[in-house]
Amino acid sequence: MGSKFGVYIPEELMHDLKSCMKALGIDNKSLVIREALRLFITEHRWEFGGLIIGAVGILYDHEVNEIDVQLTDIQHEYLSEIISALHIHVDRRNCLLILTLRGDSRRVKDLLTRIIKLRGIKLVRSMLMTPEELPSSEPLADDGN
Repeated sequence: MGSKFGVYIPEELMHDLKSCMKALGIDNKSLVIREALRLFITEHRWEFGGLIIGAVGILYDHEVNEIDVQLTDIQHEYLSEIISALHIHVDRRNCLLILTLRGDSRRVKDLLTRIIKLRGIKLVRSMLMTPEELPSSEPLADDGN
């Protein structure tokens, strides 16, 4: 059983929604709203606490003084949460650091807060989820690997 409710959508947002739906060949707004709600919940549920897994993309200006050293030092303080790190040279000035993470959400929040506060950080985008959102019904083991 489901619930129905009304939602006010500004005209410009509705226009963008219709354009996107048309481009994707979707004609059911309810499907889009349900997917948007699932995405919203998935993106924020990890912040409530507990075990999480996912990835974080960090775009930064590597020419800002000591940013690479600061990022490395911070990563070394979160070795139990960082599974791997990938460094990509976007252009002569900008780099993209992708961290894959697994661990306690409080520690991950601390990590992200410290990174966001660094001078030279341009964008931090996370894709983090709780084990309940994983396709498998088996819980994610916190075995340190």
